[in-house]
Amino acid sequence: MTTEEKPAIAARPKSKKKKAMPQVSQGCAYIQSTYNNTMVTLTDLNGNTLAWSSAGNCGFKGPKKSTPYAASIVVKTATDRVKESGLREVSVFVKGVGTGRDSAIRALNANGLQVLSIKDVTPLPHNGCRAPKPRRV
Repeated sequence: MTTEEKPAIAARPKSKKKKAMPQVSQGCAYIQSTYNNTMVTLTDLNGNTLAWSSAGNCGFKGPKKSTPYAASIVVKTATDRVKESGLREVSVFVKGVGTGRDSAIRALNANGLQVLSIKDVTPLPHNGCRAPKPRRV
């Protein structure tokens, strides 16, 4: 039997290099806290996203996603992702009525970010939608 050389295995395409994280010292933290979930986005002052996280992304399912504990874990994972960018101070914008609002702000402070200001940007209807007509029985 002759020993034939095996054909060369096709080389894997080289993976892209990881994008360099921009160095930012000041930014914004957007916390959206609903009845079903808590989402945190950390951005620079121009609004470019540096890191984000949500309760579903952290492994919480069902009604556990909207708990204060889940909100603190969400903030921890988001701040861990942004550590190498040098973010130190954030202005917080809170939207929604969920139970994770306060604990998310406290967790920002506990995870090494200095909170400069807190603003509630929950949308409020100015008279809202038209009410349904009264029911006739």
